[in-house]
Amino acid sequence: MISLSRRKFFTLAGASAVGVTMVSPLEAFYARVANGKVARGFGYGPLSAKMPENADELQGLTVDGINLWEEPLLELPQGFNYTAISITGQPMNDGGTVPALHDGMAAFPGPNNTTILVRNHEVGAGGSNPVRTSKLYDQIGGGTVTLVVGSNRRIKSQYASLGGTIRNCAGGPTPWGSWITCEENVSVPPATNVTKKHGYNFEVPATANMVVADPVPLVAMGRFNHEAIAVEPETGWVYQTEDRGDSLFYRFTPNQPGNLRNGGVLEALKINDPRADNINVNNTKSVNTAKGFLGLKGVPLSVTWEKIEDVDPVDDTVRKEGISKGATRFSRGEGAWYGNGLTYFVCSNGGDAGLGQVFAYKSNPNNPSQGTLTLVVEATKPPAEDNPVASDGSDAVAAPDNICVAPFGDLFLCEDGSGSEYVVGVNTKGELYRFAANALNTSEFAGACFSPDGKTMFVNIQTPGITLAIWGPWTRKRG
Repeated sequence: MISLSRRKFFTLAGASAVGVTMVSPLEAFYARVANGKVARGFGYGPLSAKMPENADELQGLTVDGINLWEEPLLELPQGFNYTAISITGQPMNDGGTVPALHDGMAAFPGPNNTTILVRNHEVGAGGSNPVRTSKLYDQIGGGTVTLVVGSNRRIKSQYASLGGTIRNCAGGPTPWGSWITCEENVSVPPATNVTKKHGYNFEVPATANMVVADPVPLVAMGRFNHEAIAVEPETGWVYQTEDRGDSLFYRFTPNQPGNLRNGGVLEALKINDPRADNINVNNTKSVNTAKGFLGLKGVPLSVTWEKIEDVDPVDDTVRKEGISKGATRFSRGEGAWYGNGLTYFVCSNGGDAGLGQVFAYKSNPNNPSQGTLTLVVEATKPPAEDNPVASDGSDAVAAPDNICVAPFGDLFLCEDGSGSEYVVGVNTKGELYRFAANALNTSEFAGACFSPDGKTMFVNIQTPGITLAIWGPWTRKRG
């Protein structure tokens, strides 16, 4: 159990917020997008295929018929390099092997200049369980793996750290040094292989010690088709996304900040701004509900929160309760991340074109019932393959999924479903640019995050399951 006193929690929260201003560096971006001036930027420059720096260490490693020591895995800008680590099937220090389907992930400081990664595995109920002890939530598939990565960007140790859950898709880090992993599945007995209710969040400590987390479901945070969470360090509020076509955006207020097992209040966001009256969010005949925002891009819209009473229903009805109370529906809420004084979240096929959106929520700590929601990115046409510098940035991204905020303020979006998959950046001027491309196959990117020192981006290719450590001139001008 991870529990903190209120004083200790806010001490940690204050430390994590050092250098983060509540005046968002994207406010200039908001002004630009409101005037239709979102541009497609050049970013770090054109991409080219590169072999991993540790290709010699991959000798003899074949996954899905691919000789990993012979094939470039990524396309990157000039000056950037990477290593390929923690690949499906490799042995782990606990006697198991690295599971498949790498997904959401976060980085934490470790001992002796190491980085601790906690990584999800989106394994279903029929999958092989990575945990080799009796400490399981259920006798089934998914879970998390913890990696200790050295300063040379190689694995020092790795072990399964949670097991018995289903489809651990995304999640999010906490200011007190843990990872919240989310089940994207709401199976209940007598579903195949299931002996317990699913659809919960679980907390995993970020530690270099070989510790399997106590598999205690965080019931008060709600039972639904979870995707990701983001913790606002100044308040301890936890924001949550839901991967459904008619999903809601949730806020969990714990009774004790830093202790998510001790109950709290679950609420769903409702847009109350009169300028949003024409947004198609409460039409019960519509599934792609996040339409109509495009004309309000860059406009902060006032919101309130509706309390969810039945947080642990027998059926998948949490969002239905919220919708009945007027909560705003979004089309497939996916990645979420806190940074720049804002909570960002992604709707992977939201928008008029159904190609994806990114929203930014700004809270009002002095009045918890209020806040503002701003649409900052909306894809309006399919992405072009040749990556030219264009006047309109709306074709630079499609089907965004996971998101993270870089130490220097840019957003990074992991694509899932555009055909040719990219990691797409959004700089603080609001320009979208392609940072990395999957040179191996058409699998999605997932789990982008930065090392505590800001020098390394970690990201996953979900299939065949590879974690990549990327470094280079991050502070280079991005135009």
